[in-house]
Amino acid sequence: MRKLIIGVLVVAGLAVVTDFGAAAYSEYRVSRALRVGADLSADPEVTINGFPFLGQALDGRYQSVGLRAQVVRPDIPGQIYVDAALTGVHLSFGDLTDGNVRRVPVERLEARMVLEPIELGRLFNIPDLQVHSRPADKSDGTGGSGGSGMTTADGLVLTGTLPVAGTRPSTGTRLGANGTPLTGDKVSVQADLKLEGDQVTITATGFYRGTSPDLTTTVEVPEADRPAVLARFSRTIDTKELPFGITPTKVFARGGQIQVEGKGENVTIDLDRLRRP
Repeated sequence: MRKLIIGVLVVAGLAVVTDFGAAAYSEYRVSRALRVGADLSADPEVTINGFPFLGQALDGRYQSVGLRAQVVRPDIPGQIYVDAALTGVHLSFGDLTDGNVRRVPVERLEARMVLEPIELGRLFNIPDLQVHSRPADKSDGTGGSGGSGMTTADGLVLTGTLPVAGTRPSTGTRLGANGTPLTGDKVSVQADLKLEGDQVTITATGFYRGTSPDLTTTVEVPEADRPAVLARFSRTIDTKELPFGITPTKVFARGGQIQVEGKGENVTIDLDRLRRP
């Protein structure tokens, strides 16, 4: 009986190892196909979820597949993360492993583009840029949802030090006529975050006057310089990197990131279009 039990355990262990090995190999093949087809600079992360993998492979339907890749765009310094969650992926095991398949039916697809704080700072040319949800503060009347770890649909507070311009006057801190603050001047502005078609717009609408200690305007911006300063905190971002050409439906800020999301039902994806909508 003991030998039988040991034998069963050994067989079970080998089956698990074989299953995970097959899954890892298939993930590698899909990753390579995505890199070549979408002309990526590095292999994307591919995760085929669910156990046993071989049972899904024999059925030709994979319950859940996750994709994550880094892409580079000429209009945004640094790297952008894109990821996709695929549910109900229909693909035979042979097509999965040979790497030649291009078009894949998917029951549900959730796609996302993520701009990290560092890339946002480079985009705005404000290295220490911080993105926060607009706090709920009676003094500013915004009724927002909380700090930088929260999620917001449209209300932001952007904080950052604009580039040095000239020499600080002995009379105190003030902004130069060109709209850039002098050395060490940090500014916090309120901004609207909106999705307009395929474009994400971040529009600074005024200066933050709340009581949060981390989100406070440290200089009094002269009236003549305010439009130029607000323009420095405003940008339009194209969402052309949303995976597989999915139409964006939602934009929000979370943890200092700007995230754009879209969903599709019963779609056929082209592996060459991970980054080519």
